[in-house]
Amino acid sequence: MAGPVVIAAKARHTATLIFLHGLGDTGHGWASTMDSVRTPYMKVICPTAPTMPVTLNAGFRMPSWFDLRSLDATGPEDEEGIRRAAEAVHAMIEEEVTAGIPSNQIVIGGFSQGGALALYSALTYSKPLAGVVALSAWLPLHQQFPAIAVGNKDTPVLQCHGDCDPIVPYKWGQMTASLLKQFMGHTEFKTYRGMMHGSSDEEMRDMKAFIEKHIKP
Repeated sequence: MAGPVVIAAKARHTATLIFLHGLGDTGHGWASTMDSVRTPYMKVICPTAPTMPVTLNAGFRMPSWFDLRSLDATGPEDEEGIRRAAEAVHAMIEEEVTAGIPSNQIVIGGFSQGGALALYSALTYSKPLAGVVALSAWLPLHQQFPAIAVGNKDTPVLQCHGDCDPIVPYKWGQMTASLLKQFMGHTEFKTYRGMMHGSSDEEMRDMKAFIEKHIKP
């Protein structure tokens, strides 16, 4: 894995945001956007996924957190790859905890495949996090939940999705939201009219407000 893009806190570092990019992107793709939504005392870490062949893209190699095998909600999934990727996210969280940042001052988030990994990683991590942000995403291995969830069931989740998304269908976002509501205490699903598989200023304002609400200086 290439080294992450790290943006130091502007004030005394007391919180951390780890944000995971989408398929084929790098940590640089979201770094400046995350810099604009964080609080001054928050460090930002935008890692880059390892490069691997992706089945969905005819085996072409690109940065990917795990293999994508199907665009069907009930299709085969790369279970081993998803678990391995979550372990890497847990290791990043642990590095921050070791450096003195409590887990409940750490937000993890991501876009598309990165948002999917953020959700899965939070629910398979035992220490409490401050919040989870999933943009245009879904919950991987959803049929295994809530059985395999070991923590963060009371952690606030902000899920954002455009209703014109041609890549990760809006319906996937809705289905994920209704599943999470069944066993999580604080989930919010926001719809962005006319938004495709991307982001918007309104969405980033919502993410900034979410971070400010759940991370205390």
